[in-house]
Amino acid sequence: MTTLVITVMLILLLLGFPLMVPLLAGALLILIVELPFIGADALVRQMITGIQPVVLSAVPLFILAADIMTRGRTANTLLDLVATAIGHIRGGLPITTAVSCALFGAVSGSTQATVVAMGTPLRPRLQQAGYKDSFNLALIVNASDVALLIPPSIGMIIYGVVAQTSPAQLFIAGIGPGLLILLLISLWCYIYTRWQGIEGSERAGWGARGQALLRALPALGFPVIIVGGIYSGFFTPTEAAAISVLYAAILEFGAYRSLGWRDLLEVARSTGLITAVVFILVGAGQAFAYSLSFAQIPQELVGPLIDAVAHDPTLALLAIALIYFIGCMFVDPIVVILVFTPILAPLVEAAQLDPVLVGTLVVLQAAIGSATPPFGVDLFTAIAVFRRPYLEVIRGTPPFIAIMILATLLVIFFPEIALFLRDLAFG
Repeated sequence: MTTLVITVMLILLLLGFPLMVPLLAGALLILIVELPFIGADALVRQMITGIQPVVLSAVPLFILAADIMTRGRTANTLLDLVATAIGHIRGGLPITTAVSCALFGAVSGSTQATVVAMGTPLRPRLQQAGYKDSFNLALIVNASDVALLIPPSIGMIIYGVVAQTSPAQLFIAGIGPGLLILLLISLWCYIYTRWQGIEGSERAGWGARGQALLRALPALGFPVIIVGGIYSGFFTPTEAAAISVLYAAILEFGAYRSLGWRDLLEVARSTGLITAVVFILVGAGQAFAYSLSFAQIPQELVGPLIDAVAHDPTLALLAIALIYFIGCMFVDPIVVILVFTPILAPLVEAAQLDPVLVGTLVVLQAAIGSATPPFGVDLFTAIAVFRRPYLEVIRGTPPFIAIMILATLLVIFFPEIALFLRDLAFG
């Protein structure tokens, strides 16, 4: 039965059907063959159940806030701030790119929005400074994926709902690994720049730095509000999302005056489209998970794995990371989270793993997979935005993939990287 379901789903994916179709087809096939006494209307009820959790209302709000900021001036103010601060050091421009992507990711929570907002102005600067375009594209794509780890993170919210784990704790736990990846990417930028013999740019004066800081202060309020509010317990992730939308609107429509009321309709349309896709996938994933659990397929698939690694938490974490890493190389990370989380739940329970640590590790694999060939979603975003061929976009990715794998191993062997702030905030 398991082989049949996997085969049908793979065929549908290869035929180009939207991702919700293989999920629903797999769920329906399980019901027809294994559970004929359960009507198909049960899947409809499960889809509705899947999108009912209140915390999911944060998803469209974070998407809306990201869309407003992507079209406005927030990205440029953050870029100017980082460029004036560190642009003059050896490797300063690519480090500026990495830090700017991380900052905008912390503001928007969207990897693809970060690729567009930060990559568009920074790629020409990197090219003019003498950096190879394959390096530039890989840097932008991989630095943008830090957005999946540093709150707000849609991936964290989805995992939290599926695994019934606190999104607030996941948000705080993602900060450490996100900063670790940023540090490792910055170190590689410095090494690469020295290797290529590229000099730093002219040092900005203190006056220019002060002006850049003043302009960026309003944008820097986003991570302060989100992380500080959740950390202090002042509000929930959902409330933080609503405040983010209000704050973004005040900035872009009021303070910066970068958007007009005519832009609001286009922003609403874009947010509605992305939200619909995400929620359909979440609903389909819930129906698929319901069918899997009812037919006890997770126990069938994971049983041998539990026997092999459940006695050693480190081996269990390595196995989970490997499974998600391979899955996210081929399929959208949200779908991988929706499909694999219920399947691997028995292993997490048997190995007595910290669910927040597992969630952080899973989202880290989603970040790696988003930028890893053959089908990382951010690779195709870069292809569409920068109009470069596939092979050129992926040529510079191996060092960054190695950095992400190193970060994964460090989190597995030193879980305090993820759990220190969580324990400090919620211990």
